[in-house]
Amino acid sequence: MTDIICAAEAIAQLRQEIERHNHLYYVEANPELSDYDFDKLLEQLLALERQFPELVTPDSPSQRVGGTITREFPSVQHREPMLSLSNTYSTREVEEFYNRVRKLLALEGVMEQEMVAELKFDGVAISLLYRDGLLVRGATRGDGRQGDDITANLRTIPSIPLRLNALAEHDGREVEVRGEVFMRKEDFKRLNESRPEEDRFANPRNATAGTLKLQDSAEVARRSMCFVAYYLKGIEDESIAHHHRLELLSGFGFFTGDHYRLCDTLPEINDYIARWSEERWQLPYETDGVVLKLNDVRFWEKLGATAKSPRWAIAYKYPAQQARTVLHNVLFQVGRLGTITPVAELEPVLLAGSTVSRSTLHNFDEINRLGLMLRDRVIIEKSGEVIPKVLRTIPEERPADAEPILPPAHCPSCGTLLVRPDNEVSYFCPNEEACPAQIKGRVLHFASRNAMDIQTLGDALVEQLVAKGLIKDPADLYFLQEKELANLERMGSRSAQNILRALEKSREKSYERLLYALGIRHVGRATARELSQASPSIDALRQEGEEQLASVPDIGPVVARSIINYFAKPSWPDLLEKLRSAGLQLSASEPKEQVNRNFEGLTVLFTGGLDCYDRQKAAELVLERGGRVVSSVSKKTGMVVAGHEPGSKLDKALKLGVRVVSEDEFEAML
Repeated sequence: MTDIICAAEAIAQLRQEIERHNHLYYVEANPELSDYDFDKLLEQLLALERQFPELVTPDSPSQRVGGTITREFPSVQHREPMLSLSNTYSTREVEEFYNRVRKLLALEGVMEQEMVAELKFDGVAISLLYRDGLLVRGATRGDGRQGDDITANLRTIPSIPLRLNALAEHDGREVEVRGEVFMRKEDFKRLNESRPEEDRFANPRNATAGTLKLQDSAEVARRSMCFVAYYLKGIEDESIAHHHRLELLSGFGFFTGDHYRLCDTLPEINDYIARWSEERWQLPYETDGVVLKLNDVRFWEKLGATAKSPRWAIAYKYPAQQARTVLHNVLFQVGRLGTITPVAELEPVLLAGSTVSRSTLHNFDEINRLGLMLRDRVIIEKSGEVIPKVLRTIPEERPADAEPILPPAHCPSCGTLLVRPDNEVSYFCPNEEACPAQIKGRVLHFASRNAMDIQTLGDALVEQLVAKGLIKDPADLYFLQEKELANLERMGSRSAQNILRALEKSREKSYERLLYALGIRHVGRATARELSQASPSIDALRQEGEEQLASVPDIGPVVARSIINYFAKPSWPDLLEKLRSAGLQLSASEPKEQVNRNFEGLTVLFTGGLDCYDRQKAAELVLERGGRVVSSVSKKTGMVVAGHEPGSKLDKALKLGVRVVSEDEFEAML
């Protein structure tokens, strides 16, 4: 009995200390401990809780480590609809909103109009439900009426309190907190650097949305996400103003954004917008605008809402920033398929909070379209405030010594003479089997998240493995020895063991994912899915003729010829034998039972980012309902689901008259 009492006291002290340091790091941005010392505290707690499992509680910091595997996320009904805000890029429309609210309040006899200005976090909207002060449920916004229960994943986020101690004495009280899950700049950068270049996230929001729907909460915990709270419901006095509610949330231990401000007049609002247009780049997280909310919560319900947006709030979004710079040089990168991609080397310039010195130019057709020459003055912009792109040249400022940009004659990686096939916009290196850059690219693609998902295999490590001749194709990964890995630069026994464990886990990945991982030209994830259904084993697939393959939906003669050519390579039999010896899934498992027939006979294409699902999960939902998922738009496409920042596929769909639906409409169709 003495042992358990002592353990309980030690556990209580450790929990209090760990949560204090979590708050200092994630909420106050003022850490006192190094990561190493913090990990030591957590290890002590985990060791004691393993020894005394009866002392484990739902609000223990140990519950943030993750480890829960969630096969599906059940739907939950929101207590009140989670509406999205109306967006504007115009300060004139902000003024119209302000005057509109003022007129509506005047009808109620209210002459004072306070607005709370908050920085807009470009994250994923989440609802948290606390009962007796304890976190009992966390859900995505979904379609606004119901969302997905992702409580296990949200528990791993250190800035989400597992217990609101100030409310613990209210027996049976339910409190709802809403906010955004987001990723800080340094955490987003670290995550992307750990992934192959072609599988990196376009921006922190996409990374956050994808992470929240992962089935392994331990992986969610490793990605270091944060939460900002901006809504509180369920307190005893519901007349408390919004500004004071933010202060209450801060007192409960939530991060509330630090920089919110009470504004009495329109000039104060405009000053706030103007100030943060510049100062936001100094923040450790991305913010893309300002949210304005009526401070007097009592009138929120009276002002009401449209079908999707409340009338008492609006979001002002900053326009994309541009900068002038100089094109000094063009480098040429070699992709996994031998594609040569020109990359602009720019005079370093500060843009949207970071220094930009490079930008992809895609291909020589793009260079010609822009009319680019070396030493040109150019305008650049950040797409989604993350990816820099060259918008245009400034021809009137072209210097006298400007030179044309010429394609290289030889591969910059292996020196082989380049070729440009008919009807292609790019140059290619034909030395597929021996070009180091192509080998590295194929291995990184094979290990990428949507392929075999070998998460510990990064860019620098693969480069070493290729340079030292330890691997010549992706299958060689499965025959690496711990000693070989441990002797590499910045490695060791522990890191080597982590890699071998990740490789072992990847053996369970499906036949469909293996087909995508092989990197067959023109075979993306949707095509790999169709092939796996049409030919349920790799042996059956390589026996198919070109005509048979071309008849598979979403394939056609070009893709069929590419598949035939891939299996005709001299290196294929050796690669197949190694894949077989490694124990990978070379045939399809039993198909999943169909949920319903809501998508029967419908071909669906996704473009842009989704709030509720990553692309793979969304595709599975369509397949389970009898539909098909395609990767390119044609007149035969049945429907396009357009998420955030949709690409050129949306434009093409509209031109062809293809039906386009929002994510909310897609959700309803499920």
